[in-house]
Amino acid sequence: MSPELADVLSAIVSRVRGSTGMIPLVASYDYLERVWNPPMPLLFQWRFGGENRQVSKNTFRRSINEALQLIHRPGAGETPAYAFHDFRRIFTTEAILNGMPPHIAQLILGHKDINTTMGYKAVYPQEAINGHRAFIARRRSLRPSEEYRIPTDSEWEEFLGHFERRKVALGECGRAYGTSCQHEHSCVRCSLLRPDLARRPRLAEIRDNLTARIAEAEQHGWIGEAENLRTSLTHAEDKLAQLDERARRATTVSLGIPAFREIAGRTAAHPARSSR
Repeated sequence: MSPELADVLSAIVSRVRGSTGMIPLVASYDYLERVWNPPMPLLFQWRFGGENRQVSKNTFRRSINEALQLIHRPGAGETPAYAFHDFRRIFTTEAILNGMPPHIAQLILGHKDINTTMGYKAVYPQEAINGHRAFIARRRSLRPSEEYRIPTDSEWEEFLGHFERRKVALGECGRAYGTSCQHEHSCVRCSLLRPDLARRPRLAEIRDNLTARIAEAEQHGWIGEAENLRTSLTHAEDKLAQLDERARRATTVSLGIPAFREIAGRTAAHPARSSR
């Protein structure tokens, strides 16, 4: 958003938030749906009658009309007509032109389809792309130039080597770049392990081996060893359940197509007519 809009929103937030630093929850009335909404942290609220209430639509319109009268130039004709929904479109247009990605604007507006968001803005797609590129260029100009230097051959090889080191016997490790293994290479216990469907027999073999070792530990009275192995067994069974669920989702189920003779063979039962 523009610095001017950010300054206005900051002033509104500072005015309405309570002593706890949080914006009070206020129940509002939806004039279109004609229902009361659940309490929400509305920015446009004020104290009235000893309680927080939403600013009414008539109050908004009166304040906007007063502002339009102040900025209206003589000889410019009548003051422009508007609807409250126009400000939603204005915000979307300004945000996208200032570099906000359209899919982020879609989340803010609550649209299910991004084409609805693109219809809200009064700009063309190429202008949105240019605005986002200009935003990235402005942000890069504020950061140290050494962060955008060309990596050396050794740095590039090290970066590619990170992804090679993520490949393990049971699948692939999802740890972030530049981080080491935090579980001492106990991949069965690690939540970042993404097991491979092709490695399910090996994982089942590990599960069976853990079961046998637990029985051996209990037989010899190695209580600590048995508890440690049970933890690994639980994680191994969870990984197997994940693989089975992924395999189930990847399986195509044929529902079949009814043949014509099956459809034509059906008879409809008509209710008996009354003799009257």
